[in-house]
Amino acid sequence: MAGALIIGAGPGIGQAVARRFAREGLPVALIARTKETVLAAAESVGSPGVRAIPLIADATDETALRAALDTAAGELGEPDVVVYNAAVIRPDAVGELPLRDHLDTYAVNVLGALTAAAHLLPGMARRGRGTFVVTGGMPEMKSRYVSLSLGKAGVRALVELLDAEYGPSGVHVATVTVGGPVAPGTAYDPDDIAEHYWRLHTQPRGQWEREVLH
Repeated sequence: MAGALIIGAGPGIGQAVARRFAREGLPVALIARTKETVLAAAESVGSPGVRAIPLIADATDETALRAALDTAAGELGEPDVVVYNAAVIRPDAVGELPLRDHLDTYAVNVLGALTAAAHLLPGMARRGRGTFVVTGGMPEMKSRYVSLSLGKAGVRALVELLDAEYGPSGVHVATVTVGGPVAPGTAYDPDDIAEHYWRLHTQPRGQWEREVLH
């Protein structure tokens, strides 16, 4: 049975999205960089009778990420919905980070999503259905968050390109743009944010949104 695949299944949005899809009875495959994180994510799903498969991969390691995606598909079938939620979030001003750090950050925030899309969206297009959602942020660029601002601008560009390429074949590509720090019990509660992902996945094709701002 196909289900949901969450890349970047850490505490916060990743685990909240996994729980939201599991409540609908969808099995979930969870990918995180460390064993501790992904096992905690699988335990947090907590829906009786719903499979939660923990997988370890660094989103910047193309070989490892593609292998984890293949393992998830082998266990659950080709996914109905993929959520890319991996990100590096830190304050930095112009000139504070060396070039190597900028490249490493961009690899997590954007290029891992590109790898996942290249691996999975052609199959969705052949089947004529599927949802691919990337967690975005920074609705406005901030000079104290240069690397994050660049990454989230890249996410918007990537989503637009993927939508143009795969949208006509029936794949809904979108981003959920989160405009503030995520924390339970606040205006940016992860469980509230997770509702956007489910709504995007279930939207009729004629009502598809490419970006939702929370």
